[in-house]
Amino acid sequence: MIHSRTRAINRTQARLLLHYINRPPSQPYHTFRSTKTRHERPHKPTPKLRYPIPFVTNIKEVQDPDDALTLFHEYQQMGVKHDYPSYSSLIYKLARSRKFEAVETLLDYIRDKGIWCRETLFIALIQHYAKSNLVDKAIDLFHRMPSFNCARTLPSFNALLNVLVDNDRFGDANAIFGRSSKMGFRRNSVSFNIMIKGWLEKGEWEQACHVFDEMLEKEVQPTVVTYNSLIGFLCRRGDLGEAMRLFEDMNRKGKRPNAVTYALLMEGLCSLGKYKEAKKMMFDMEYRGCKPRLVNFGVLMSDLGKRGMIEEAKSLLLDIKRKRIKPDVVTFNILINYLCKEGRVSEAYKILVQMQVGGCEPNSATYRMMVDGFCQAGDFEGGLKVLTAMLTSRHCPRLETFCCLVVGLIKCGKIDGACFVLEEMEKRKMRLNLEAWEALVRNACGDNEGASGLLNALISAPS
Repeated sequence: MIHSRTRAINRTQARLLLHYINRPPSQPYHTFRSTKTRHERPHKPTPKLRYPIPFVTNIKEVQDPDDALTLFHEYQQMGVKHDYPSYSSLIYKLARSRKFEAVETLLDYIRDKGIWCRETLFIALIQHYAKSNLVDKAIDLFHRMPSFNCARTLPSFNALLNVLVDNDRFGDANAIFGRSSKMGFRRNSVSFNIMIKGWLEKGEWEQACHVFDEMLEKEVQPTVVTYNSLIGFLCRRGDLGEAMRLFEDMNRKGKRPNAVTYALLMEGLCSLGKYKEAKKMMFDMEYRGCKPRLVNFGVLMSDLGKRGMIEEAKSLLLDIKRKRIKPDVVTFNILINYLCKEGRVSEAYKILVQMQVGGCEPNSATYRMMVDGFCQAGDFEGGLKVLTAMLTSRHCPRLETFCCLVVGLIKCGKIDGACFVLEEMEKRKMRLNLEAWEALVRNACGDNEGASGLLNALISAPS
């Protein structure tokens, strides 16, 4: 088992952090910038060079947040005087690992020492807090920004607005949206788009139209994103006629539809069983000067996959390549998903290998579908092989996938494999669900000696 060089960040470590950052360095460290510029083009001088900061470069290679903190201290011991780039890099690393107590300790130090911070740092922290369901902390940080001598501008306002909408705090979002002028913000198209998105997610078409009308009254020009939100909602509820009228209105007002606009309309057509019309629209968009993108092909492939027409979906993938468009992970995932659902897991695995050979890295969804596909097909050894690759790539499956693998491997008598999966679950503080425990007990009560030993080991293990 690989152990961290330091303990998990807690209150004690927060105190150590303060100790580290308050140690007086033996000599200052500064970034260097070139003072000379070339005179190749007198009207456009060459920008000044910025040499990389060693700590900032090195911390990017560190995965463990505790190791990042140790590295921070080691640079101080070498006499390096950390400034904003160093502090922000460390804060980003800690925030991504959800070490928010240490983040707050660093922020307090930065504020007390009067170190100037960029707004982008606070926007990133607001988003990280939200991802960890700490929305109240995100709101508090937004209100505290002026205490860091950092002016709140529209980007941070919009970031908070988006966080509130995405985390089902729509009442709070609506409140600050209404108070925006009193807070000193002049809302732009992004602000209105966020609120329109929020109302539509709640299924409130009339309210979304009200925000759209207010947008026009305030002389804020709707963007393609605005129209796409409205068109997408109409298509999802099957009102394709109204969506097409909005599409034509968009064209009349000089807002050129993009590939996403057409994809939404194509999806609407497919949902109504009009695949041929959707495919024709992809040719029409090219005639109108909008080049088809992967998202458009993806709509057609998904519809074919839903109807079990896998070979036709595969031929679309060949069309993509013939047009010299490089398929992305989403495109491959569509095929892998429907192949696994059809029980054709070996073919899905070939697609996985094909995408890797072509330089397209699988994502968490790719691996999850493959592991689940192998489990559903009863090939638990194949699932274990993909799981190992998944963990090596720093992706993590769902609890249900882990449990399914454990049960399947035990039933197949692959106790070593089941132990490996359980160890990986333990590292991530995940526990077997009731169904997995029942299967383990049933096998232990039977003739499976390996299962009996594993059950005894689990029962006697310290909690």
